[in-house]
Amino acid sequence: MKKNWLLTVVLVFSASLGMTQENAVTILPLLGEDAPSFTAESTIGKINFPKDYGDKWKIIFSHPADFTPVCSSELIELAAIQDDLIKMNVDIIVVSTDNLDTHKQWVKSLESLDYKDKKTAKINFPLVDDNNRSVAKKYGMIQPGMHSTRDVRGVFIIDPKNKIRAMFYYPMNIGRNTDEIKRTVLALQTADKYKILTPGNWQTGDDVLVPYIKYADAPAELAKQEDPDAKWNTGDEILVPYQEYSGVQADGTQPADPQIRMVSWYMWLKNMK
Repeated sequence: MKKNWLLTVVLVFSASLGMTQENAVTILPLLGEDAPSFTAESTIGKINFPKDYGDKWKIIFSHPADFTPVCSSELIELAAIQDDLIKMNVDIIVVSTDNLDTHKQWVKSLESLDYKDKKTAKINFPLVDDNNRSVAKKYGMIQPGMHSTRDVRGVFIIDPKNKIRAMFYYPMNIGRNTDEIKRTVLALQTADKYKILTPGNWQTGDDVLVPYIKYADAPAELAKQEDPDAKWNTGDEILVPYQEYSGVQADGTQPADPQIRMVSWYMWLKNMK
């Protein structure tokens, strides 16, 4: 009787533990944090991330399963821009929970396809074997609301200092836009290089936004010109662009840089052409 009772307790505890693990909260990495490191086998050999990538930008691209239509179209589109990304100092890493043999067979098949009336480029980026889901768990790629064992469509843009700079998540039935992924990397690189902001729908060569801060000694004349009744027009400080980046004169009334123009007291555009 006592043995049966102990056995029941053990079984109940084991079942509860299993349910706890199955329903564990998905941990997502956050913007500005270090990208989780991992070691894994891939279609180009063993990967030690991020050590193997030095001072490059990285894009980790997760997908639900090999030999599926949406995932196949995405990898073909990635292959089409891989040379552009290399010129931008960007490497691609693709992750899914399928095994290495399946990855290799899939790559071989994809490279033989004619998609959108053009032959698929050779796929030079690695497909990581994450059959044990170790990478998926570190990056929050498995989200139970979508699937209990398959990765969602995740994109993680990681800078040379191994900081996560941007993330996207897509449902399993919607393909990603590789042009938007490329545009985001270009925007991040441009913002870092020139210390500027990029506006909505920004494309390479478009005007950018100049950052601004409050100068306590700046006169309110500029504010009066636009809206003398605005609450921010206190007479003792207004918002003007960073002198360090924009060359705006100390009084805030006129940019010293002719490429900068005021849209509003809180928006300053700079011509980058």
